[in-house]
Parts: sequence; C-alpha cells; structure tokens
Amino acid sequence: MDKQLLALLVCPVSHAPLTYDKEAQELICRASGLAYPIRDGLPVMLESEARVLTAEEKLDKK
Repeated sequence: MDKQLLALLVCPVSHAPLTYDKEAQELICRASGLAYPIRDGLPVMLESEARVLTAEEKLDKK
C-alpha cells in the first residue's frame, strides 16, 4: 500500500485515520470498528463492503 495514498485516505464513516494490515489486505479504522478490504491493489471504501472488527481487534494497537 502506497504510504502517500494511505495518508490521504480516511474512514468514510468516522473520518478517522486508517491503518494498513498487510497480512489481511485491509485498511483498519478502530474509531468506527470497520476493516475495508483491498482488492486487486485498490481499497474498497464502502461501508457495505467493510468487515466489523472484533472486540479484540479494536483494542489491538499494531
């Protein structure tokens, strides 16, 4: 994930910054508790496509 692109992207729900999970290929927003998938190198920034984080994932500060 390009660091400059990541710096520009925010969660469409909470407008909070995102963190990149390389292993899961997701952009994580702990503020909204959502994980947005990255498909074919492109982030899918739709709430309807996002996965809800578990309680443990919300607390994890990777």
